[in-house]
Amino acid sequence: MSRLFEVTLPANLRQKLAQGHPWVYREAITQDVKLPSGAWVKVRCGNFSAFGLWDNSSAIAVRIFSQQQVPDAEWLQARVQEAWENRAPIRERQQTTAYRWLFGEGDGLPGITVDLYGQFAVIQTYAESLETLKPLLIEALCKTTKLKGILERRRGEGDEESPVKSRLVWGNMPPRNLVITEHGLRFRANLFEGQKTGLFLDHRENRRFMQDWCSGKRALNLFSYTGAFSVYAARGGATKVVSCDIAAAASADARQNFELNGFDAWEHEFLSEDCFELLTRYVAEGQKFDIVILDPPSFAHNRKNVFAALRGYEKLNRLALQCIAPGGLLATASCTAYVSPDMFRDMLAQAAMTAGKRLLLQHDAGQPLDHPVPVHFMEGRYLKFVLARVLDIP
Repeated sequence: MSRLFEVTLPANLRQKLAQGHPWVYREAITQDVKLPSGAWVKVRCGNFSAFGLWDNSSAIAVRIFSQQQVPDAEWLQARVQEAWENRAPIRERQQTTAYRWLFGEGDGLPGITVDLYGQFAVIQTYAESLETLKPLLIEALCKTTKLKGILERRRGEGDEESPVKSRLVWGNMPPRNLVITEHGLRFRANLFEGQKTGLFLDHRENRRFMQDWCSGKRALNLFSYTGAFSVYAARGGATKVVSCDIAAAASADARQNFELNGFDAWEHEFLSEDCFELLTRYVAEGQKFDIVILDPPSFAHNRKNVFAALRGYEKLNRLALQCIAPGGLLATASCTAYVSPDMFRDMLAQAAMTAGKRLLLQHDAGQPLDHPVPVHFMEGRYLKFVLARVLDIP
């Protein structure tokens, strides 16, 4: 291999990079770099060196992959195998066939995620430079376990509003009516359209946790998507579950998931409307539930929108608190990476104060083991999930 272009970085970045942080922002690059996206470069910072992929368009100019070598097929195979073995408890103990196989930076492959749905893998990448690794990645996935097909879903970095384009990159197309298992429950997974790569896999353990709190309760699940939290609530013995999502197709899928698991969908309610507007109406009507579950989409896709996001979360939770019977439960989440766990709890305290309520934490969680967070990359700790008891102020 010819000598790599060297990118020299300011000395103040050395400690963070040596700890394993995989990102070099463009603002740290002072050289005139004329390379195509996807070219390997050698990064130097004092006596530290590492190898990464150069990117021309991303705010992250270099994603670092190894401190030892330019990654090759053998190196990538080792990362994929390591991630596979780390997920063994999910396969062996949880009656679960869908989970995140590769979680980007958490598994040493920055910018790359792979979700597994039965014997179909779905790749999603977040920068054009990662095209360099894709052929080796596909080969490594196929060598690690028996697959029927690999689909790629591609969205521009930081562009959550652009449509997702799906295409087959290996093997056979997954069926439109693919059904997976999660903790013994069955869910339809649409790998072609909709949110994420088919399902919101990161809430798997939070859904299972909530099941045990639902016996004999009336539950309201907002931003319900295909009704996963609702199905767990029904299995937990909820007397009625109201599921609401603005997308009519999602609500139809939620009804089908109830029926797929042997629950009478007619005993429950499936609404297609704006969740803020629904809560506002319920507050005016004096509607009360024993449990309200909030799992909204990200309210901020960059740091500039954090304060607006916190205002949105505060309004949403304040309205929800007014719809919870005394002694009831609020299960609330945020997937906004720029909102820290401390910021999220502070927001809840403000919402409770405004609503004239007290909140007692019963449970405070984040991501499951298939979304690992390295101690050197706490940016990966994006998911917040809180269960709190709602009490009146004495």
